[in-house]
This record gives sequence, C-alpha cells and structure tokens, in this order.
Amino acid sequence: MGGYAVVDIEATGRSPWRHRVVEVAVVLLDGDLRTEESFSTLVDPVGPVGPTHVHRISQDDVIGAPRFREVAPRLLELLAGRVMVGHHVSCDRAFLEREFARIGVPLPEIPLLCTMRLARSRLPEATGHGLAACVAAAGLGRYPAHTAMGDARAAADLLRHYVRADAAGGAEWREPLREAARIPWPRLGRARSLGPEGAVPLLRREAVPGPRAPGAIRIPTVATARDGE
Repeated sequence: MGGYAVVDIEATGRSPWRHRVVEVAVVLLDGDLRTEESFSTLVDPVGPVGPTHVHRISQDDVIGAPRFREVAPRLLELLAGRVMVGHHVSCDRAFLEREFARIGVPLPEIPLLCTMRLARSRLPEATGHGLAACVAAAGLGRYPAHTAMGDARAAADLLRHYVRADAAGGAEWREPLREAARIPWPRLGRARSLGPEGAVPLLRREAVPGPRAPGAIRIPTVATARDGE
C-alpha cells in the first residue's frame, strides 16, 4: 500500500449522474514512480455504450464484460492508501465516486494529482492541455489514445516527467503520499452474481499505438478478484 494510482475512465457520456463507466484502468506506481501493477477491463454499463466515435467501444464489445459491482472490490483494493492521478482526474474521480455510490459505498476524499492542470506550469511549450498535446510536448511518443489503459499509462509517464524535472527535489509530491496513507478505506465483499469462487470475467482491449488509434481488439480474460493485468 502507498504510492500512486493512475486512473482513466471511458464513459457512456459526460455526466457522472446520467452516464456510466464503460471501461476502467488503473496503473499502480510506488513512491519512486516504478510500476507495481496494472488493471483494466471493459465494463457492462447496462445500457447504451454512448459515443463509440470517441472511445471506439461498440455495444458488442461489452457483451460478457463485468458490471461495475463485480469489479468494485478489486478497485477499492487498488485505490486504498494511494494518491489518485489522472489527466483531468476530477472527472475520473467523479465517475468512480458515482458508480460506488450506486452500490452504497462512499468513496473517501483522497489526494488528487491532475497531469492536465500540472501541464499549465510544467509544459508551457504544449500546444494545448489535452493528453495527446501534453504527451507530444513531453516527447513521450505514441500511445493508444481513448483506451483506458493507454491513457492511464500516458498519464503515468507524464507524472514521471513532471517529477523528474522538478528542481525542488520532489517536496510537492511527498505530502500527498503521506496524506493518502492516513485515510481509512472501505472494503467490499464479492458480488453475489459471481458465485462461490468469486471469479471476475475481465474483458480487456488493446489498440494500435497513436493519438487516434483506428481500432481495438477484445481480449477475454478470467482473473480472480485479486489478480491484476
């Protein structure tokens, strides 16, 4: 426990109150920004998948994907004691908070680090503050945009870029880590729909690298509630 949880959410729309999570990814980094674990899955939103032209997830893609309640216990474990990081992280946090609220779990107030907001002072050469523009300005190369795992890994790389370029020696980053470690976290038992073995049928996708990857491939995977990617 401890470190950073870099998250990305793909959703059926822009409103956490009216729309649902359709894909989630988490990349865990330790206090020295080394990758510890990663997790991703498509999520059945129990309704229309929304803007396929943006996230490139079709209705057929989520057939067989778990519902949010089925992956919620694992997500709580991944986030516990961590600073939440993301590109426009308040949006990702809002969707997760609302999804957990729907199953009666209050998501604690945790420290946030936004790689988009940090770019305003740390990437003045960027042509914009979207993820693709920031990644390009930082010289981090191509990535599978608008896939949850692709965006989460890109945000993790941006965080590393910011910290390594910090002339102050990283003092700004240490206090959120200490604060996150002090916050108590809820626990959640496995969903009843999973049966006695508690197996979660994760459904991951991969995409060709690039800011506007042309397509995706579904990769059915079965993992226990404690397994990562």
